[in-house]
Amino acid sequence: MPALPAMNDFTKHDQKLEFILRNAARIFAEKNYHSTTMRDISRATNVSLAGLYHYCKSKEELLFLIQDNCFGRVLERLEERLSEVDDPVSKLRVFIENHLSFFAANMAEMKVLSHEAESLAGELHTHVSTKKEKYTRLARKILKDIQQQQDGRAPVDLTVATYALFGMMNWIYNWYDPQGKLKVAELVDNVTRLFLHGFVAGLPTDQLDFAPGAGAKPLSVWRGSL
Repeated sequence: MPALPAMNDFTKHDQKLEFILRNAARIFAEKNYHSTTMRDISRATNVSLAGLYHYCKSKEELLFLIQDNCFGRVLERLEERLSEVDDPVSKLRVFIENHLSFFAANMAEMKVLSHEAESLAGELHTHVSTKKEKYTRLARKILKDIQQQQDGRAPVDLTVATYALFGMMNWIYNWYDPQGKLKVAELVDNVTRLFLHGFVAGLPTDQLDFAPGAGAKPLSVWRGSL
């Protein structure tokens, strides 16, 4: 399967392919994948349709390359950084910083990854899903190690914790402005503290002992019974 090499190994062909992928990601983010045509990408890049098909066989392959290379790069960078850290809480900080700093610099790609996760099929979907699962397992392992250090606290389900963390981080494409007053380092600090300590730091644990199922009755938008 095609994949982009390391930045310092880029040839002119690779540079042109990355230019096409960046523009394709932007258009997919703006219009969504299914509403975008290869002609739209051709216009945005000033690359002829024949030229586009020289770099990739289909629109689906473009989407695959965007997803595969994003997960590949963020994973490679994360594994390098985690190898230098032992403390689980420090590892979580590295995980959050790595994720947010990468996607703050690649907001269109982040939106595409979030919205077009199921737009790939077959072998392409399996290939990307394998990288996503590896990434998710890394997060879960870090959270499990942190949880095992905590004594006397009711444990949070690890699946809930893992996907809640990704929910916090992946939602930033909807509101965060990398050029705004909140810098990436501040974003990382706030997300890390919010995830580890909650919104109200030091809240007595007895205030967190909610009655099981309180307020959890299903609510339909419709007045009649389903």
